Amino acid sequence: MTATTHHGLVDRLAAAIQSRVLSGEIATGTRLRQESLASEFGVSRTPVREALRQLQSTGIVSVEPNRGAVVRGPSARDIREAYAVRAELEGFAAEHAVAHIEDAQLDQLRAAERLFRHSIQEVIEYRQRGLEPDWSTESEWERANNLFHAVIQEAAGNRELLATIAQLHRRFPRDLTWSALSRSSHLLAENVEQHAGILSAIEARDPARARRAMTEHVRAAGELIARRLENHG
Repeated sequence: MTATTHHGLVDRLAAAIQSRVLSGEIATGTRLRQESLASEFGVSRTPVREALRQLQSTGIVSVEPNRGAVVRGPSARDIREAYAVRAELEGFAAEHAVAHIEDAQLDQLRAAERLFRHSIQEVIEYRQRGLEPDWSTESEWERANNLFHAVIQEAAGNRELLATIAQLHRRFPRDLTWSALSRSSHLLAENVEQHAGILSAIEARDPARARRAMTEHVRAAGELIARRLENHG
């Protein structure tokens, strides 16, 4: 195996493990055994060990005495710092999207906002009946939320911005925001109105208001997640 091939294998292993962590398939606190991973992926322990080191450098994995590599959950500080940066980046995206968004993208944004509102209303109605929403409702919320933010980021027309925001997203499990919001109908309703405010600012071609609305929205999400981690771990 050449050095290039070896490094490519390590990168693929790291990406595969990271994907499972971020999807929630591998939970926070799980011990990652080199032998098991090597057997599962059909490789030797050496590239697995290097992949885990790579993930350690990104903060996804920590190495603990007598336990080895363990999936590391983000701390409240991690969240606040990352979301402070993300808020500024997404605010920048919203500001610049105002000038560049095309009619088709604006239609997409409106559709995403409607789907988002519908999914939240379903959750609230479940709560009012004393029921727990099923996984498909969460999936619909996530899809609508991701689309809403993605359309704005793409409309900004800055590839470096897209890559930087995506890198921040890859640091944390995807269900963090849902976990922080889904227990409170009030917080869910607030989230809907925040999206509506962002859409309204973009439709009005008001870059300053769009930036402010998006920045406040992302910061609020980060603070909710951080507080949940502080209160529940």
